[in-house]
Amino acid sequence: QVQLVESGGGLVQPGGSLRLSCAASGSIDSINAMGWYRQPPEKERELVARFTISGTTKYADSVKGRFSISRNNAKNMMWLQMNSLKPEDTAVYYCNAVTYYGGFSNDYWGRGTQVTVSS
Repeated sequence: QVQLVESGGGLVQPGGSLRLSCAASGSIDSINAMGWYRQPPEKERELVARFTISGTTKYADSVKGRFSISRNNAKNMMWLQMNSLKPEDTAVYYCNAVTYYGGFSNDYWGRGTQVTVSS
């Protein structure tokens, strides 16, 4: 079992910056991939950025060049640095972790943190 808690959301003006944090606990040794997703109002959840199993990063085209994802060596902390924010970035941002152990895989999600970009 893995528990994920997001923090750092809030209200920011267009062009501003915000840094989200995700704290992972539990069976973190079984985590083989982590990432950030978001769900804008009245839209489906979508990928923002993630680490692959091999440790490389993937970004959605809409955030590439503006957002960056990072994590610590213990892999119990992950961050999303968001720069040059736009109103269309407004969404609930979720931390995601994928575990693989004993031939089984599972998806885990945090409860989300609200990011609002508005003037």
